[in-house]
Amino acid sequence: MKSILLIGLGRFGRHIAMELNELGHQVMAVDHVEERVEAALPFVTNAQIGDSTNADFLESLGIGNYDVCIVAIGNDFQSSLETTSLLKELGASLVVSRAARDVQAKFLLRNGADEVVYPEKQLARWTAIRYSADNILDYIELDAEHAMFEIPVPTAWAGRSVGQIDIRKKYHINIMGIKKDGNLNLPVSPDTVLEKGETMLVLGRNRDLHKYFHI
Repeated sequence: MKSILLIGLGRFGRHIAMELNELGHQVMAVDHVEERVEAALPFVTNAQIGDSTNADFLESLGIGNYDVCIVAIGNDFQSSLETTSLLKELGASLVVSRAARDVQAKFLLRNGADEVVYPEKQLARWTAIRYSADNILDYIELDAEHAMFEIPVPTAWAGRSVGQIDIRKKYHINIMGIKKDGNLNLPVSPDTVLEKGETMLVLGRNRDLHKYFHI
């Protein structure tokens, strides 16, 4: 369990609060709009109405006590930038800030952000890949060159073992898990037989995955 400071309770921030609550973390939520704070109360440990660009207000929250500080401010980049900078000045150990464009990310990283997230950009890429290919059920980008896909077992592989197909050597692709009826089966061994109707979690370089699975 981690102690997390979440600043900004718009749609993105509220969803973060809900997910963190499901994961059992302690969350202090902050926004300058009272209605947003009230809406987040069921999902957070504590919440305050306040201006995150005010150094005295932020300092009163005990910034150094949080494992992670998330700046989820969406429509006011100036406030996001000032908040990010102040958090670092006040001793935040890890600051994660939201950006909408690359230029925003550069400014945030130069002014205190340890990491930057692009919710719209990341979701747009996921949506484009997920729905432009008939055989992609889910997709996780690991870095610029590697990804993990959930795909149905190809017809040509059904009834054969992972070792018989020799997937890693022939295709430079690793099968990390098999899903059947919604249940994930781990680990996968060379003796694991692939069946029609199952889906696979495959890991590899983007170019290899795209080439073989026609993504």
